[in-house]
Amino acid sequence: METKVLKPTRENIRICGDAIKRGELVAFPTETVYGLGADAMQRDAAKKIYAAKGRPSDNPLIVHVDSIGAMSAVVEKIPSVALRLAARFMPGPLTLVMKKKSVVPDEVTGGLGTVALRIPLSQTALSLIRAAGTPICAPSANTSGAPSPTAANHVLADMKGKIPYILDGGVCKIGIESTVIDVTGKVPRLLRPGGLPVEKIKEIVGELEIVTDGSVALCPGMKYKHYAPKAEVFFSAYYEKMTEAICDWYDGIVSRGGKPVVLCLDENSEKYGKRDVIKIGANYEEYAHNLFADLRLADEKGYGYVIAEGVPDRGIGNSLINRLIKSSGGRII
Repeated sequence: METKVLKPTRENIRICGDAIKRGELVAFPTETVYGLGADAMQRDAAKKIYAAKGRPSDNPLIVHVDSIGAMSAVVEKIPSVALRLAARFMPGPLTLVMKKKSVVPDEVTGGLGTVALRIPLSQTALSLIRAAGTPICAPSANTSGAPSPTAANHVLADMKGKIPYILDGGVCKIGIESTVIDVTGKVPRLLRPGGLPVEKIKEIVGELEIVTDGSVALCPGMKYKHYAPKAEVFFSAYYEKMTEAICDWYDGIVSRGGKPVVLCLDENSEKYGKRDVIKIGANYEEYAHNLFADLRLADEKGYGYVIAEGVPDRGIGNSLINRLIKSSGGRII
C-alpha cells in the first residue's frame, strides 16, 4: 500500500474524510499527538487500527467528536460533571469516559461498557471529523509501545505501507496525550494524567480519585508498556543531587561498553560536562512537548540508553512522570 502524506487543504481533508467513510485509516494531527483514525461506528475499521499498530485488542480507543452535542450519539447519558468539565476544557486535551450506547462496537471500547470521548482542539482534526460525518476513533498513530508521534514524519516512519493517508499538520502543540477522567461514578476518577494538569480539573470537580491499578485497560496507556524507544530508558527521581546520580549512572553504562545520552533541561546541560546530552527544552512544558520526539531522536542517533532527568510531581510534571514510568518500565535512578 502506498502511504500519501497530504497537506490539510480543503480538498485533501475531503479526500481523507471519504476514506474514513469507506472504512479506511487516516493519520491526522491533534494538539496532543497524531491520531490513527477510523470510523468509530464500523467494527471492521476499528480492527484495522489494531492490525496496523500491533495493538492488544483489549486496549480501548478514544473516540473523537466535534462538539459536546455530538457526544450524545455514542453515550447513554452525559453526567452533569462531564458537562461542567466539557464546558471548561473542550475542545482541548481532556478525554471523558462515559457509559456507551450499544451502537459503539466492542472493538472500539476493548469490550468495556464505557467509551472514552474527546473534542480535539486542532482545526484539522475537527475538519476531518466533519468531512467524515462520523465520530472517529483514534489512538496515537505509532507502532504499539513506541513513542507517540508528534510530527508527520514520525507517523510515516511507523505506518508507511500500512495506511493510505497521513494529514501533515506540522508539529503537535502539546506533545503528550490527553488527560483521561472517568465520570461514570459518584466521584470522578483520574485514569491517565496528560496534557491538562490535574490541578485544573480539581478546580471544577473538587474530589478526584486517582486510579493506579492497571490490570484492566480502562483507557489507553494503563495496562501495557508504552512510549518506549528501542534504547533502554531510565529516569531519575527529582531531588537535589539528581545530576550527580545521573552522571554516575551514565559513567557506569559507559564502563560496560554502552552508549548513553542524557535528556536534560537546557539550563542543566553544562552540569554533565562532556557527556552526551539532548537538550529537551527550557521548562517542563517544553520537556513534555519534546519528550516523544527526542526519544525517537535518541534512536536515530544510535544511542543504546536514555537517561531522563526527573521532574517535580505537579502540573505537567505528573503527566511526564507517568510517561517516563511507562517508557522506562519503572526503572528509576
